[in-house]
Amino acid sequence: MNTQRDTDAAAIRGRIDGIVEALRAKDLEGLKRLYASDVVSFDIDPPLQHVGIEAKLKNWSNVFAVFANVDYEVRDLQLTVDSTVAFGHAFGRLSGTLEDGTPTSGMWVRATFCFKKIDGDWLIAHDQVSVPLDIRTGRGVTDLQP
Repeated sequence: MNTQRDTDAAAIRGRIDGIVEALRAKDLEGLKRLYASDVVSFDIDPPLQHVGIEAKLKNWSNVFAVFANVDYEVRDLQLTVDSTVAFGHAFGRLSGTLEDGTPTSGMWVRATFCFKKIDGDWLIAHDQVSVPLDIRTGRGVTDLQP
């Protein structure tokens, strides 16, 4: 039997799939439809936080300026869903071909997504992307695999 929670979880997985599709298509408008207007993003790029949809889209626009072709994959997505809020965590990897023609396999990052149900749609209200830190050197560890 399909419960409302199962339906909502499927819709949220569809939103994550939408991120992948929009990134591969370099589609900023497609990405915009996935985020709440007041999204707060703790993205991999400085500063510590990016507030609002325009700031989030600027981050993706910066990615599109560096990559001629973009690929993105998500692994091990786990969701916890309630009636109006949900969160998930996964591993993500941005890869592709850089504008200068250099292929890159990218690096795996840790991603957390927080969703709010707004007017019946699940939108990303917060996301966070990070890499583990080597305490001794103060450098991110970017060669790990899920």
